[in-house]
Amino acid sequence: MVTISQQIHNNLKLQVSPKRDSMAAAPSLVTFPVRRGERELVGPARPTPYEFKFLSDIDDQDVLRFYRSGIFFYRGNASQAGRDPVKVIRAALSEALVHFYPLAGRFRELQPTRKLVVECTGEGVVFVEADADVRMNDFGPSLAPPVPCYDKLLCEPESPTAVVVDRPLLYVQVTRLSCGGFVFGFQICHCMGDGTGIVQFLTALTEFTRGVPGAPTLRPVWEREIFTARWPPAVTHDHQEYAPLPDPGKDRVSPTDAFAHHAFFFGPGEIAALRSQAPPGRLRAAASRFDLVGAFMWRCRAAALRFDPGDAVRLHVFVNARVRSRSRRPVPRGYYGNAFAFAAASAPAGELCRRPLGYALRLLVEAKARAAAEGYVQSAAGFNAAQRRPPFPKARTYLISDVTQAGLMAVDFGWGKPVYGGPATIMLATFHQEGRNEAGEAGILVPVRLPAPAMERLKLEVTKGLAAGAIDTGGNLVAGPVHAKL
Repeated sequence: MVTISQQIHNNLKLQVSPKRDSMAAAPSLVTFPVRRGERELVGPARPTPYEFKFLSDIDDQDVLRFYRSGIFFYRGNASQAGRDPVKVIRAALSEALVHFYPLAGRFRELQPTRKLVVECTGEGVVFVEADADVRMNDFGPSLAPPVPCYDKLLCEPESPTAVVVDRPLLYVQVTRLSCGGFVFGFQICHCMGDGTGIVQFLTALTEFTRGVPGAPTLRPVWEREIFTARWPPAVTHDHQEYAPLPDPGKDRVSPTDAFAHHAFFFGPGEIAALRSQAPPGRLRAAASRFDLVGAFMWRCRAAALRFDPGDAVRLHVFVNARVRSRSRRPVPRGYYGNAFAFAAASAPAGELCRRPLGYALRLLVEAKARAAAEGYVQSAAGFNAAQRRPPFPKARTYLISDVTQAGLMAVDFGWGKPVYGGPATIMLATFHQEGRNEAGEAGILVPVRLPAPAMERLKLEVTKGLAAGAIDTGGNLVAGPVHAKL
């Protein structure tokens, strides 16, 4: 007879084992040829204002000076026969840039402060047309970052840091597949917008490809002054998220490590198992799926990396400032800049791993509440201005972001919803994404990148942690209410 703990273990194996355990893709995909055309600049379809636009003090953080990638895979669609996705998207991109014209400009850096401004030159964005001798089915039954052969499907090398001054702010590559499908890959400077802002731009782009009347239906709003500090800057909250942890050299992750990748899946059964481990009462009932999975993976990761018990480990969480209940000064609808704060929680590694899941969960929820307080994002802007863009601490830090409701899987150029839509790779942040397991069950996908030995330990920690919450003394699945939404 199979016990419930064995069922959970087997289900976990089913859900995660098909994912890649290293950066390498499946052998059949490693060498598929891609023929790229010459790079071209696509500018706005009509004249746009020449002006200088300042970024906000949330946009203008050194940690955001890199190009965030996204990638979308589409199957062929008989209703689109005769339409070339390359030509359709190129033309739509030119139309979209009329409305999002700062993206067609270039960053300039003011001295001596290094403040970034956009010179709206209308020079355009980089566009590459490509063809690949590969079919959609060759990519396998499920995709997760790092997607196979991402370097062939993106214009630029992936990196967590980049020079962003005096160069294009957006790179796009559209790759036709031999089956009639295509891949849309992009890289955009993170200083120009966060996930919500990027999806707003992509949605506008798809409205032009689909011929939506009045596109873009959500008009872009600049108004970066809402997160620009007054002078002298006002810092009204404590910003521990920017304070380095003691002994940063005692990290267990180094850029020179041999990394492994694994995508963990959390469906209704796994969420119920985690919720059962939360303390009864309001915390158990109100914790979102993101809270439960984030706290759980923070503990498991700390255990897998084997930090010294007394070493402080930190959790960073992106908190969206667009939630209207969080401020008396709501972010304008259509704002596509960065509108978030980093929530920070920390604990000694030994205590985090030794104490129940409820301990980590409470730390996460309390950190989010602090970052959602009235005026917190404006205070963070003031702190960044006063400190002249302080470095962002990364040692012994787990940074997570929820993109399950960002709308990535709704980006439709006219060929239907994507087979996959999301980050192309894993770099600084770990994203919680929409996903399905091999059985087709919907849930949360958490792709993780760790040194190879730590990854093997992480798999064991996840299995053990889910099994611990799966059964009670009577051998029954324990589940609290699952009504809370992300």
